[in-house]
Amino acid sequence: MISAVDHVQLAAPPGTESALRAFYVDVLGLTERAKPPVLAAKGGCWFATEDGTVQLHLGIEEAFHPARKAHPGLRVTGIHGFAKRLQERGAKVVWDYDLPGHDRFFSEDPVGNRIEFLEPVAMRS
Repeated sequence: MISAVDHVQLAAPPGTESALRAFYVDVLGLTERAKPPVLAAKGGCWFATEDGTVQLHLGIEEAFHPARKAHPGLRVTGIHGFAKRLQERGAKVVWDYDLPGHDRFFSEDPVGNRIEFLEPVAMRS
């Protein structure tokens, strides 16, 4: 029986770890997690929320091409303030109103990975 999503893996081209760190830590506010040494040797970065319940792993892919549709959907609180934070730090924010009961927008990391941010309308205060 499946009980939870442990992490979401995204790909990135070689040599982009610094740009990924700047985005996932400085823009999104995640924390970098140490990779086990055998995996760290392959490059890439792991990021998580402070409590570790949401994890994004960025793995290096030699022939990298960002997916046009595939993406993680990250639930946030205070979505309008979060979108403003991203825009102030230079990230693209594209609002989408097609999901009933939710406010949501899409953004991209520095290598073109699409990321969805959403908040159920009922959660807003």
